[in-house]
Amino acid sequence: MPRVLAFDVNETLLDLSALDGLFQDAFGDAALRPQWFAQMLQLAFVGAITDRYVDFTSAQRAALAMIAQRRGSDLPETTTAAIVDGMRRLPAHPDVPGALRRLADAGFTLATITNSPLDVARDQVRNAGLEEHFAATLSADEVRALKPRREAYALVARTFDVPPAGVRLVAAHAWDVAGAQAAGCAAAFVARPGMVLSPLWERPEVVGADLAEVAERILALDVPA
Repeated sequence: MPRVLAFDVNETLLDLSALDGLFQDAFGDAALRPQWFAQMLQLAFVGAITDRYVDFTSAQRAALAMIAQRRGSDLPETTTAAIVDGMRRLPAHPDVPGALRRLADAGFTLATITNSPLDVARDQVRNAGLEEHFAATLSADEVRALKPRREAYALVARTFDVPPAGVRLVAAHAWDVAGAQAAGCAAAFVARPGMVLSPLWERPEVVGADLAEVAERILALDVPA
């Protein structure tokens, strides 16, 4: 029974739509923000597949340059920096604080495991007002192997001296859930708007429309002794 709950940060806990105004200013189209995030993930994943480590911040910058190039423009460094730095100050989704409090009060150990570099992750958690809920803020950058590589999930298990089966990842990304399951962890999927599970991977036993519903289902399954 998993006692450690490891939370993805970007989009799972924090709301990236706060960046939409910056994309509107930069490109005249706030709808490019999800495209940027997807492009950034692709760059990071290609690095992982080809054994060339690409940190998340570098991937973010490169993805912005690619979007600008597709639109036939150059993005000023000040604009790039504003968007990348904006990742440090994202607000939490409204359902997050209460759900984390319920899970912590029930006796679970809570941690974050994100692909953001550790200094960014710490700023994200602190600036969103979530720091008090977590026993550890962890970054896959510490092991130079971004999720969904198994090294990132193993970092959580090693930090809390539990087997992988003692960790449940909570994420709003199908690829993250798949990575955790492949690493031997349990998983819970937060089906935020637009997020769906892959039909090619085992469905996790916990699925909810938001973190409040996921917390409710985790509490119904696992109650630490």
